[in-house]
Amino acid sequence: MKILITGGAGFIGSNFVYYIANKYPDYEIVVVDALTYAGDRGRLSGVEDKINFVQADICDYPKMVELIEGVDVVAHFAAHTHVDRSIADPGPFLQTNILGTDSLARAAIKQGVKRFHHVSTDEVFGTLEIGSSTKFNEKTPYNPRSPYSASKASSDHIVRAYGESYGLPYTVTNCSNNYGPWDSPGRVIPVFIASAMHDKPLPIYGRGQAIRDFLFVTDHCTAIDLAIHNGEVGETYCVGGGAQRNGVQIAETILDILGKPRSLMQYVEDRPGHDMRYDIDPSYITQKLGWKQSVSFEEGIRQTVEWYKAYQAWWQPFAERFDLMRESGLYKQKAENSK
Repeated sequence: MKILITGGAGFIGSNFVYYIANKYPDYEIVVVDALTYAGDRGRLSGVEDKINFVQADICDYPKMVELIEGVDVVAHFAAHTHVDRSIADPGPFLQTNILGTDSLARAAIKQGVKRFHHVSTDEVFGTLEIGSSTKFNEKTPYNPRSPYSASKASSDHIVRAYGESYGLPYTVTNCSNNYGPWDSPGRVIPVFIASAMHDKPLPIYGRGQAIRDFLFVTDHCTAIDLAIHNGEVGETYCVGGGAQRNGVQIAETILDILGKPRSLMQYVEDRPGHDMRYDIDPSYITQKLGWKQSVSFEEGIRQTVEWYKAYQAWWQPFAERFDLMRESGLYKQKAENSK
């Protein structure tokens, strides 16, 4: 089996590379990544001898046609993903997430791949009310509210349309918020961990009431594995972590694990158009493919904190670049610079 993994030097993609390399040692693995702000080849240091790494942009259609020749499975992770960056500058998100997916899917069709798996997000569904019992599922209408989520919604539609129009043998997963090893500095959990470790304020949007459903990254990898190998062509599977937490709860959990005072929590200006709650119902993938969450939020956070303690040499340069702060200031900086 030959598998091509796009975005394999990113957070979730790199975890999937490790997962596939360890579970299927006989697979030929090609990893493609443009190595933008979100990609770092250092993430793959432990599997360099098991993969063929290619630095390339998925928007480069001729290159994708070349790379996909002889490939059985494409696992498509490559995307611009930071919501705040998309608010500051949506252009790269539209280019990579929409046109890049088009380029990759057309190349996959041309080369006759057996499975094209598209990794998406719960953010395409919009927002849920705090206090309601509603959850996202495979039948939830799309209602994206940021440039990032709009670009991912568009890419989902492209994949499905190419399945109908050209016979692309696709599957799609829409996942909730991932966390775990190799997470990107600038995202909430890494920033909170790094800030707490350095006794710096933990920046919490608004009053910290926005709720997310958190999924440990290895549980996400098992779901994608099942969708690729056992899922039906044309199916979508929603993957959730069953861990509803708001910003305050996340900060408190991390501070308590590290033995730091809760006085380090600091409220900052909220994100424009901030979705207030996400929650995924994973019962369909459980029923159809037997997927089950294996890592609780508390255990996953402990593992993540321990990983960040052990891998400071990797994340510290990134943390310094972000000044241990979230990217909440990016859209404000953009506006101020344009005045």
